[in-house]
Amino acid sequence: MSKPLLRFAPSPNGHLHLGHALSALVTWNAAQSLGGITLLRIEDIDQSRCKPEFTQAIFDDLTWLGLTWPEPVLIQSERFDLYAEAANRLRAMDLIYPCFCSRTEIAEASTSVDPDGAPLYPGTCRHLSNATRIARLERGDPVQFRLDTEAALARTGMLTFTVIGPTLHDRPQIRHARPERWGDVVLQRKDTPTSYHLSVVVDDAAQHITHVTRGRDLEAATDIHVLLQMLLGLPTPFYHFHRLLLGDDGQKLAKSKGSQSLSDLRALGWTPDDVRRAVGF
Repeated sequence: MSKPLLRFAPSPNGHLHLGHALSALVTWNAAQSLGGITLLRIEDIDQSRCKPEFTQAIFDDLTWLGLTWPEPVLIQSERFDLYAEAANRLRAMDLIYPCFCSRTEIAEASTSVDPDGAPLYPGTCRHLSNATRIARLERGDPVQFRLDTEAALARTGMLTFTVIGPTLHDRPQIRHARPERWGDVVLQRKDTPTSYHLSVVVDDAAQHITHVTRGRDLEAATDIHVLLQMLLGLPTPFYHFHRLLLGDDGQKLAKSKGSQSLSDLRALGWTPDDVRRAVGF
C-alpha cells in the first residue's frame, strides 16, 4: 500500500497565527503517527486578497516551526483550467445554473441561514427560463454559478463519510452528509472559475489525499465536499476535525480580526517550542 497522504492548505491572504500553527502541527503529527507524508498546498484562488509575500511568509513560518514537505508545492492559482473543467462536467449534468441575485436581494428573500450563519439562498434564479438566463448573460449582468443541490442529491442519494478521531487511531465513525442544509452553494464566480468547495475536492483527488485534518469550523462544509466528490467520481478521504484556538473574546483566531501572527511572536522572542506549548503540543 502507498503511504497515507495528508495536506496543509493555507491561504496567503495574511500572516499565519497560532490557530494555523495548531492546524499544521495536528496535520504533521497525524502524518507521522500514520507513517505518512504531509503535502503543502497554497490555496490562493482569491487573487484580490492573496499576495506573494504572504506565500513566502507561510514557507518561512512553517520552516521556523521545523516542518518539512515534498516539492513542488501545489499552487491553486496555476490550476484554474482544471477547476473550470470540473465545473463544466457538472454543467453537462445540468447541475449548475447562473444566479444574478445580489447579497442584499438574497438577505431580503432568505428565511433561514446556512451552517455558517449566512442567509440561505432561496433558489430564486433556479427557476429562471433558459431564454432569460441567456439574455442576462449576454447583457453582461453580474453573475455567479450555483450548484442545484436538490437535483444533485437526486442523483447521488444518501451520502456518508468516515470521521477518525480524536487521535486518528480511534474507532472510525460513519456520518451522514447533509448538503441540503447549505442550499445551492456558489461554485463559480464571473471573475473566478472556481470556489473553495470545488477546488479543494479537485486537488485532494489530484494529490491522492487519504486523510483530511481540518478545524471544526469547516466540519459542516464537508457535506458539500462529499457531494461534489460523488458527482465527479472522486474518492472521499477520511476526515478528522480538530479543536479551535479561541481568543479572549471567545471567538476563533482569525487573520481578519488581526490575531497576532507567528512572525510577530517570533520578533518578540518566541521559539518554536513556545508555540507548541501555547497550542497544546
